[in-house]
Amino acid sequence: MPYQQITDPCFTQALDGDGLSRERFEAALRETAPGLEMLRAGISDGSLSFLTLPALRDDLAALFEIAERYRGAFEQIVVLGTGGASLGGRAFCALAENRFGSGKDGPFLSFMDNIDPDGYAALFNHFDPLKTGFLVISKSGGTAETLIQFLTCYQWMASALGEAAAGHFTLIAGPGDNPLRNAGTVFGIPVLDHDPGLGGRFSVLSSVGILPGMIAGLDPVALRQGAADALLPIIEGRDPADCPPAIGAALSYALHRERGLAITVMMPYLDQLVPFSQWFQQLWAESLGKDGKGTSPVRALGTVDQHSQLQLFLDGPQDKMFTLITADMADRGEAVSDALAHKAGIDWLAEKRMGDLLAASQKATTETLAAKGCPVRRIEIGTLNEYSLGALFMHFMLETVLMAHLLGVDAFDQPAVEEGKRLARKLLAGEG
Repeated sequence: MPYQQITDPCFTQALDGDGLSRERFEAALRETAPGLEMLRAGISDGSLSFLTLPALRDDLAALFEIAERYRGAFEQIVVLGTGGASLGGRAFCALAENRFGSGKDGPFLSFMDNIDPDGYAALFNHFDPLKTGFLVISKSGGTAETLIQFLTCYQWMASALGEAAAGHFTLIAGPGDNPLRNAGTVFGIPVLDHDPGLGGRFSVLSSVGILPGMIAGLDPVALRQGAADALLPIIEGRDPADCPPAIGAALSYALHRERGLAITVMMPYLDQLVPFSQWFQQLWAESLGKDGKGTSPVRALGTVDQHSQLQLFLDGPQDKMFTLITADMADRGEAVSDALAHKAGIDWLAEKRMGDLLAASQKATTETLAAKGCPVRRIEIGTLNEYSLGALFMHFMLETVLMAHLLGVDAFDQPAVEEGKRLARKLLAGEG
């Protein structure tokens, strides 16, 4: 497996009697068996599209052509969309970025997922229309936020480039009669199909997520291969105890049911996983929060939140399960010289590297949380790359679906969100 899931700090013996008993966990783990069977059936009959994507390769040639055109023609790419149309692609593209721009040879991608007009005014002031390309993504083709993003940006581009603006856009929308696809026809903009059976928050392995990553210079095959390897235990019909996503779902469910834990904290230790935690937050919240059920996802970042939220985590309400995503960071970075450390009077950092401190912090936070009676699991990866990120994507999609199955809710709908969308349209039309 491209990652290791360490769960021992969740159990009673590690938490001085305050944790989860092995018996309760194993009972919950057995309850995942019908959910695993449902997932296997979804792979077999193709009804769960997100599980068929890891093995898919014949769609990549056409996407590669688009990506190469964008990489050659534009210096900036703007991805328009919201929620699942944006978060997965942003999490993938983070592998090619750092705090100071793109780390790969290619255009810089900006994800505009909100509709704050000041943000678009800044974009228009900063970018050159001639050097800017757009991807516009909406599964339904009718998402109000995405439509106004698109029309606003197309208007800006057309005012500068005229009809040539159409060549700077690619749309991704569901098939059939919908506003975004129809606009593509009117303006002469190419439209890629969004699988209508693929929910936005489960779409990261499709063109929605991988096309932005390909434009950023990332490897979609490695991403999908990591996802395929994380899916393999389920395809092979292994026992729940040999399926890491089932173990994760059983832990969350048992801690929620037996100890009343209502919050799940996602705390990666790598900057490039910050967008991943945002993707996870939507996935978990929108899939599980139904009929008065679910647990609330909270994002944190180590080591930053060791100096802010950790105080609450340790001494506040004991209502949280923690997931730390860690990597092998020892010996990474430049070593501090003996002479410099001695001159500064900080001898304990002599010959130490920043990665050494990060590695120590990962371990210390795990042990401190456990010492305070907080259930904490670690998901360890060797190196963060396309392959390991693909595995993380698949693990948490599977874990979420299995958790939904245990809770007795539909992981793939969002009825409360749809009601809010309908009301917003009525208010905009002056009907409220």
